[in-house]
Amino acid sequence: MKKTLLSILLGFVLMSFLPEVPGLPQKRTIYAGIAFYNLENLFDTLHDTGKNDYEYLPDGANRWDTYKYSRKLDKLARVLSELCTERVKGGAAFIGVSEVENARALSDLIAQPLLAEKGYKFLHIEGDDKRGVDVACLYNPKMFKPRKSELISTTEAYMKFTNGLITRSIFHVEGSLLGEPFHFLVNHWPSRAAASENREFIARILRQAVDSIQRIDPNARIVIMGDLNDDPDNKSVTEALGAKLSKKKIQQPTDLYNPWNDMLRKKGQGTLLYDNMWNLFDQIIFTANLLGDDRSSFKFFKNEIYMPAYMTTTEGRFTGAPRRTASGGVWQDGYSDHFPTQIYLVKEM
Repeated sequence: MKKTLLSILLGFVLMSFLPEVPGLPQKRTIYAGIAFYNLENLFDTLHDTGKNDYEYLPDGANRWDTYKYSRKLDKLARVLSELCTERVKGGAAFIGVSEVENARALSDLIAQPLLAEKGYKFLHIEGDDKRGVDVACLYNPKMFKPRKSELISTTEAYMKFTNGLITRSIFHVEGSLLGEPFHFLVNHWPSRAAASENREFIARILRQAVDSIQRIDPNARIVIMGDLNDDPDNKSVTEALGAKLSKKKIQQPTDLYNPWNDMLRKKGQGTLLYDNMWNLFDQIIFTANLLGDDRSSFKFFKNEIYMPAYMTTTEGRFTGAPRRTASGGVWQDGYSDHFPTQIYLVKEM
């Protein structure tokens, strides 16, 4: 028995020193990072005609001057540049963002040194939101190559449904992620001040968009992201959109899978704190063809909330919450009232 054990141990030791055999293929693991971040009122200091942006002007309620704007840009750039860097040195390939005023603010954002050195670019189409806050995306052209982008307008239908209200449209970006085709749908659903039915209405428009893509290409890989203003197990997400909260519920590759519910309900982690309760509004949902063990193409690896200590409030009644730009009308020199979320995809070559 002792000789047998000694032989096994010796075998392991010898194997650990064996060189790679020339000519045999060696698999290489590749990761891709995808993220979403609500930028919490990224306004510049200039008035946009037709937009209610007056509180974010130098003489407005927030006294939004060049210094505060510059600090906001610098802080957001730090967070955005760090997303997905645990496994991808270059950071996230695609980052959906919400609450950004215009292309000028996005230009100023990607000009920040931490983002400029990574080469980030942005895509944006002006929306109909009365405050002027839109959804958009940043992308690293070394990893993601956009083919087309469009706004899936919610304006006319939502105005009829709500008798005159307007909300953000859905931003659809199609392109190639490290050589593989992907669709991204960036969202910012109506706020919690509105009834659940309003978010359910937008979720059904989003579902129609997904169905339209899948009618053209049943194998399309679709990633939905955004501030949904609802938790993963709320009716808008599970019923109107039809996202499954468990892999056991997946029946076909065209189903939508939402990996965030256990993080909120079992781990007690969220992306924003309201009335001392965590919510996880910032979700990344994707088609079930990104699940599975066949890593010859990209597959889902894991999901995370990005919440480093420097982004977190450390004292007072909001201890543990995201360190926001302003609170109660007082400038806090923070980041955002939301933590960002990120997922990793993996494949072997």
